[in-house]
Amino acid sequence: MPPTPRGNDVPDIAFINGRFVPWEDATVPIEDRGFQFGDGVYEVIRTYRGMPFELDAHLRRLDRSAAELQLPSPYRHADWRAWIDAGIEQAGYPEAKIYLQITRGVAPRDHAFPADARPTTVMTIRELHPLPDDTRSRGVKAKTVEDLRWGRCDIKSVNLLPNVLARQDAKRAGVFEAILVKDGWVTEGSVSNVLAVRQGRIVTAPEGPRILSGVTRHVVLELARKEAFPIEERYLSLPDLYAADEVFLTGTTVEVLGVIDIDGRQIGAGVPGAITTRLAAQWAAMTA
Repeated sequence: MPPTPRGNDVPDIAFINGRFVPWEDATVPIEDRGFQFGDGVYEVIRTYRGMPFELDAHLRRLDRSAAELQLPSPYRHADWRAWIDAGIEQAGYPEAKIYLQITRGVAPRDHAFPADARPTTVMTIRELHPLPDDTRSRGVKAKTVEDLRWGRCDIKSVNLLPNVLARQDAKRAGVFEAILVKDGWVTEGSVSNVLAVRQGRIVTAPEGPRILSGVTRHVVLELARKEAFPIEERYLSLPDLYAADEVFLTGTTVEVLGVIDIDGRQIGAGVPGAITTRLAAQWAAMTA
């Protein structure tokens, strides 16, 4: 069972291999395969009113990602829940962002799986700073970037260099998000899922190896179904994206966020559209 958490002397919380440690002591060996090969998986979870949102869904996805990499899951969900609750209480933030990571562990550098490595488990809990309300009401700009990622984007692995480069490209361009395009088809964002509205129908890339199907994406699609909005899970071409009536992003930290400009082209009326606004309001009501 998890140890009793230490005092609230350091607000950012670090946890390694079953114990809380001072932030400055939170290190892993240089031969950890997460550092050497990116041989690991992760999840990001946020809180609302101090409670982890959709924790079971995130833990199931963590298990799935680990299984796809033949990486043993070191803890039961009950253990994760207890440690997360202890860390949230210890941190004392109004809202927190929880990062979980499992790597294959420490072993001499060799590409093949080590026979006896034990997984390394890391958790951090840091303060979450929600997007400003005026950003949500105005909407954000985005740009398209070639999708250079590997063939199993459905695995939430720590191999994020293409996402990092895309996000940096967006930052350099002064826009909020990079929308990834593979062979002319829209996949997702560098840190979000992408949904468009065309003629009253919500269109988004289907689940499969080309996208990481977000927990927020799933919840938002359920909200849309309850609102009787038609949904098409299919790839959208880049010209169709530009011509969409609305475009919005979903994600753990962005929630439901309207996109008003892509590559300098105005989307719809240049403000978050009616369906985006309705789903954002539904999300706010659900989490308030």
